[in-house]
Amino acid sequence: MYSFTEENYLKTIFYLSIGTQEGVSTNALADSTNTRAASVSDMLKRLAEKGLINYQKYRGVTLTEEGERLALLVIRKHRLWEVFLAEKLQFGWDEVHVIAEELEHIRSERLIEKLDAFLGYPKFDPHGDPIPNAAGEMPRFIYRKLSEIVEGTTVVMTGVSEHSPAFLQHLDKAGLTLGCQLKVNEISDFDKSVSVLIDNVRTLFVSHEVAKNLLVK
Repeated sequence: MYSFTEENYLKTIFYLSIGTQEGVSTNALADSTNTRAASVSDMLKRLAEKGLINYQKYRGVTLTEEGERLALLVIRKHRLWEVFLAEKLQFGWDEVHVIAEELEHIRSERLIEKLDAFLGYPKFDPHGDPIPNAAGEMPRFIYRKLSEIVEGTTVVMTGVSEHSPAFLQHLDKAGLTLGCQLKVNEISDFDKSVSVLIDNVRTLFVSHEVAKNLLVK
């Protein structure tokens, strides 16, 4: 049995490890968890004693096989609850993350199995993120950022890499939703903002900051 805090640390280490072969630093964890470095070190020692992380001072942290499995199971529960909140209770995609942060720590495996079946075994959460399976395996999908797409190319918006309510509310106001078709008409030389044609209906100018957080294929 692991505490909520331990589960949150494993999840945070997993996210900070994405795209790098290096260990996660104590300072990076302190920044992400809003915790003092000394407190982070104490938690890392505890996780290492339980065989969930590989931790050597000044060399960073990596998850063990068991630590990664547990992190992915927490992420699985989080994303399934997000689907339930959005699809069945009609919460906005800008609201579900905070609520799912609490629900992800529910212990009952049977409940999560029934939730998965009730939802029809979804593959993605409301933000377009893949949902790990019951074995703690994460499907791998290759996405590109809208900011990387060249002029004249048509893509489909499949996800977002920024989940803050303010960002998602901004997308709602702009009419940028998962599944919409985006044709890159023009990229500004000045600020890298992007002019896109949405679903062959209307044109929108998207800032570079927004474009680099929109995932497309």
